[in-house]
Amino acid sequence: MNSKIILLRFWMMSDVRKTVDSIREYGVLVPVIIRPNGNGEYEMISGHRRRYASILAGKEEIPAVVREMDDDTATILMVDSNLQREHILPSERAKAYQMKMEALKHQGKRTDLTSCQVGTRLRADEELAKQIGESARTVQRFVRLNNLIPELLDLVDEKKIAFNPAVELSYMKPEEQKEFYEAIELAQTTPSLS
Repeated sequence: MNSKIILLRFWMMSDVRKTVDSIREYGVLVPVIIRPNGNGEYEMISGHRRRYASILAGKEEIPAVVREMDDDTATILMVDSNLQREHILPSERAKAYQMKMEALKHQGKRTDLTSCQVGTRLRADEELAKQIGESARTVQRFVRLNNLIPELLDLVDEKKIAFNPAVELSYMKPEEQKEFYEAIELAQTTPSLS
């Protein structure tokens, strides 16, 4: 996708306009976080929205903190910073939870052959739930949304399908979801949990 189109879509979001106005007036108050990529360049981990807002505000430089970190740590930091946003779509939350759980699983891998009687493996959903103050079941249900076809997931983000029915739909096969989507488009209605 063209970077100008991304910036235009970004600008159209009302909270972004506020960020751009704030950056014009005060500058970027919270530095972005970057890490060296090994080629003499840097990869942005946290602060993508601030960076785009800075571009729109006409700023050529922004403050940055450089940190050495592995891929899993970078993923966890990125997800944590995104989850702190005021407005986050269900699809964004679902993807963020899944990404963080994967990173937690990588970090918690055991290299020994100890049986389950001695200790259990890391339960990434339980660890994430504890960190965000939710139940492991809620985390699992959000992660289920990643099994929806894009058309249905868009309806969840647009609040045309509620969370509980969306989770139930996620158990359907993709071809069944497609048929279901076509049916609700034809009927111009949205499903309820019943």
